[in-house]
Amino acid sequence: MKLAWILWLSSFSPTPMADSMCLATTIYLEARNQSTEGQLAVAEVALRRRDSGRYGNRLCEVLTQPKQFALTLVSPDKEITDWKAFGRSWTVTMEALRNWQLPEPQRRLIVPGADHFLAYERASTHWSSGEPLHIIGDHGFYRVN
Repeated sequence: MKLAWILWLSSFSPTPMADSMCLATTIYLEARNQSTEGQLAVAEVALRRRDSGRYGNRLCEVLTQPKQFALTLVSPDKEITDWKAFGRSWTVTMEALRNWQLPEPQRRLIVPGADHFLAYERASTHWSSGEPLHIIGDHGFYRVN
């Protein structure tokens, strides 16, 4: 299945399903080789950005902001090939969404305060100067805004 097809399908899906689809695909593209904790941290950054309203009010809007997440950085021709990892990204997505529906004091936070992350092996950006708030696997998590 190609990334372009997933994005097209999400554009016609009801918001909860579309947002789940965008988040699961982002987790797959950004962190499929990471621990569950690392994948949950990626989801947490996306959810925190959505809640801020600065990047969009829906997860798909947040995750398709230009040059922010893999959904816009990876070729639309990219094939989802590791179905086990894709299934795991869906499991993590559902766990993250359930957790985020809890009142704030009851949420299990993996990367408190982080609104950006960087995969050190793949990217280097101007905003990543300074120490990350958290490091999980090969990802650093930062507070930028």
